[in-house]
Amino acid sequence: MGRMIRSCLQSALKLVNSVAGFVGVGLILYSLWMIRVWYRQAHAFPTADSWFIYTSLGLGVSFCLIAFSGHIAAETANGHCLSCYMVLVFLLVILEAAITADVILNRDWEEDFPEDTTGRFNGLKDFIRSNFELCKWIGLVIVVAQAMSLFVAMILRALGPYHGNCYDSDDEYLSARLPLLRNQVQHTQYVGDPSVQCRK
Repeated sequence: MGRMIRSCLQSALKLVNSVAGFVGVGLILYSLWMIRVWYRQAHAFPTADSWFIYTSLGLGVSFCLIAFSGHIAAETANGHCLSCYMVLVFLLVILEAAITADVILNRDWEEDFPEDTTGRFNGLKDFIRSNFELCKWIGLVIVVAQAMSLFVAMILRALGPYHGNCYDSDDEYLSARLPLLRNQVQHTQYVGDPSVQCRK
């Protein structure tokens, strides 16, 4: 039963984690399209002034790396991998929350960003304003998927490592921990007849 629950949780983590992978691939494709358009217009690759293109590319690569690490963490269900994955997703959610709070609370939020020489940032703002409902639902799906991935990863981490079929019953399994305050000595289990002793 525990193995089936763990398998379902691993599949759920892979599923919600794939949303981050799709977003990352979409951002990478969008930034490569912007680089191609800029190269056709200016006959040169974008310079450092075109920060929006490189930011989109960096975010896309980050989303893909987080999705890849989440897939590995879900497959292994290792506590260390799950912890690293949760930290990465948490930092990404904090960054998204900070940018959203800046846009909502600051009326002059556009002045916080440097000027984009490519004009793609203004094009994205116009697209979001004209398709606000669609963009709102897409953003909501991304945030819910990130929250669900954090929640499922915490549950998998709490379940601990899977022992598999290493032992037949709980009676034969010796605990690796001893009580701190009681002085107990573990007795070794003998196989065979205990009355027979080895003679040297």
